[in-house]
Amino acid sequence: MTTPTRVPLSVLDLAPIRQGGTAAQALEQTVRLAAHAEALGYTRFWLAEHHNIPGIASSATAVLIGRVAAATQRIRVGSGGIMLPNHAPLVVAEQFGTLEALFPGRIDLGLGRAPGADMQTAHALRRAQAGGGDFPSDLQELRGYLAPAAPGQRVRAVPGEGSDLPIYLLGSSTYSAQLAAHLGLGFAFAAHFAPQAMLEAFDLYRSGFRPSEQLQAPHAIVGAYVVVADTDDEARRVFSSTQQKHTWLIRGRPQATAPPVDDIDEFWTPRERASIGIQLGEAVVGDPGTVHAGVEALLARTGADEVIVATDAYDFTARLRSYELLAELWGLDGAAAAQAAVTS
Repeated sequence: MTTPTRVPLSVLDLAPIRQGGTAAQALEQTVRLAAHAEALGYTRFWLAEHHNIPGIASSATAVLIGRVAAATQRIRVGSGGIMLPNHAPLVVAEQFGTLEALFPGRIDLGLGRAPGADMQTAHALRRAQAGGGDFPSDLQELRGYLAPAAPGQRVRAVPGEGSDLPIYLLGSSTYSAQLAAHLGLGFAFAAHFAPQAMLEAFDLYRSGFRPSEQLQAPHAIVGAYVVVADTDDEARRVFSSTQQKHTWLIRGRPQATAPPVDDIDEFWTPRERASIGIQLGEAVVGDPGTVHAGVEALLARTGADEVIVATDAYDFTARLRSYELLAELWGLDGAAAAQAAVTS
């Protein structure tokens, strides 16, 4: 079996809380996973901002990024993403400027324009009082704070100014793709939960890209759920926890990560199966051979410059194992050493 097309491989994590577990356990596992991903040779480790969801512990994203960066040495750490409308641009500049000062050359700032929450929670975040914000305007304000201070500038981000943080726009539609292209920024598409506009978004991003100081050429990242196990049946069973979690979301009753089930069709209705089938349509689940073929097909369709993988599992050991098998399949530098350590 040949190695998949060699583009950078990264991790997207939401510090998933499992049923019967605690947020503290989820956060500790995320820190362990980040160190493991670094040892395996993954390029970056991103954390996502979500609120008021019982199964996600990464709500204080900048705080968790600092903890993960402190527990690692080389891997890039960042947000996938910070939901900018929830925050004052100055606060984001100061937080990520502080992270960059503490961990120079390792911090990424990925930004989204959704609230990462329901509308009632968005109101509690003070987003609604501001009318939802003007994302392009807030983005330009943030970039201004991160640039070197201009003569006479009255409001400055300290730390933050002149930090030259790489900024990526995240999205599941064409809007952020076009804005990232216009500004010459990196772009990541959330194909792991909303793949419908994926190909159009990447086409618009590449065709409209304008070189910038940050990027001379477009950098398109595709996000995907990937679960690798020793057999297809085992991988599908592990992935049933993610399928349950997304089903509970569309039922309006979000839950923590549930134990896997042998037959997911006994859990959901035919209508739910169809809806989740669309949401998770780009998931790649199976044994190494199945995943190899699936990832190659995803890269062939998208032409992505990087893949960022999300893997949730009720059993943390299964989660670690999936990332290990994927690293080995990808031919990452640390995968062979990790496998040797396991078998020794």
